[in-house]
Amino acid sequence: MAKKKEEKHERGFTRHQLARWQQQKKRQRLFLILGLAVIAVVGGVIGAGWYRDEYRPMREVVIKVNETEFDMGYYVDTLKISGKLYQQIYGESQYLFYMQYVADQAITGIEQRELIRQGAMALGIVVSDNEVSKELKGNDPPLGNEYRDLVSGDMLRSRLLDEYFEKEVPQFAEQRQVIAMFLESESRAAMVRKMLEAGEDFAELAGDFSLDSLNLTEDDQAGWYPAEILSEGLGLGVVEDYVFAAGVGLSGPVYDDTRTKDFGYWLVKLVEKDEDEQGELFNVQVMLLGSEEEARGVIDRLELGVSGDFAEIAGELSQDTTSKEDGGDLGWLDPDEIAESFADFVLTAEPGSLSEPIKDDTVVTNGGYWLIDVLGIEEGRQISEIDRDFLKGMALDEWISSLWDDPETVVESYLDAEKITWAIDRAVGS
Repeated sequence: MAKKKEEKHERGFTRHQLARWQQQKKRQRLFLILGLAVIAVVGGVIGAGWYRDEYRPMREVVIKVNETEFDMGYYVDTLKISGKLYQQIYGESQYLFYMQYVADQAITGIEQRELIRQGAMALGIVVSDNEVSKELKGNDPPLGNEYRDLVSGDMLRSRLLDEYFEKEVPQFAEQRQVIAMFLESESRAAMVRKMLEAGEDFAELAGDFSLDSLNLTEDDQAGWYPAEILSEGLGLGVVEDYVFAAGVGLSGPVYDDTRTKDFGYWLVKLVEKDEDEQGELFNVQVMLLGSEEEARGVIDRLELGVSGDFAEIAGELSQDTTSKEDGGDLGWLDPDEIAESFADFVLTAEPGSLSEPIKDDTVVTNGGYWLIDVLGIEEGRQISEIDRDFLKGMALDEWISSLWDDPETVVESYLDAEKITWAIDRAVGS
């Protein structure tokens, strides 16, 4: 009789084995929970550090203009843009050097753009977001959105000039037709004036003698100037003061102590000579003067000996700022330390000697004399387009200054040196 085939069954866990397996599962679950907890704690620490060190500072208000607030993130973004512009101009190494300057300028720029925006809005002048977007896209190459506020500020200034200050600046004004030349000394101005009175040509004499001039225009006509163009536009305040107070005609020498010349005259005194183990030494006094005439006048004073010694006159008249307060005394110099312009005199002179005037084309001095010829006066002459553009720009600048000076304006910056350094690091490192 055939035997029944035995059926095989998988053997079940004993209660002891089941208990061990369950303990292992509990341990695994515990390790998993503990691992997740550690990860969460580490992640929390990292996240808390990032929140504390990066996120929160970026949201801190650092500039306030009346009711408008700007956070650190906005300031850092402004630094990035300004830094890029400086990098393009000065290169990688130089732009890092200029970043502190950029950081200070960025603060003023943010404040002023917002003041202008608020002031323009009060005048009913705005620039829309769509207009700014169109301007960004129309640039070649197109500009990114990070330039939005800079472009908006430029557009707003242009709109103020075209829509507001176009009406504020008159088209007609009192004007003077003027030519002028700037001369080294009063005696030179007097000499040239006699030549003009004798009928010689102003422009030709200016070409021969003038250090600076307000000459004929391209069409050989003397220019017409309204008030403020000569002083603010051309830096000729002394000329403007004269021509708007005088009638038609040629002036005598008019002194101008604000105008500079690219030369001067040294008077040099060799006080003593000595010698040490390295060689000869020279004790030198100097004074720098604005004209040969002035220098010769000082020589006369010293020779007469009645109006001060060298040190006293140098303290009074010298334009050399490094030696003036010491009465022109340069101390003891070895040959390599003597300025090239007067080295020949010092190295060959005897102690106590005073030089003749020594011209030096490497220095800058102040002072000279104008000859001014007022050729015409008109009370209501039309102002040229270029002069009106300048006057409108002046009016805009004065308006912006008035926004800053308004007692109701509140502009606050909470950026100290530490925060600025932090912002620079983020702007440069991004």
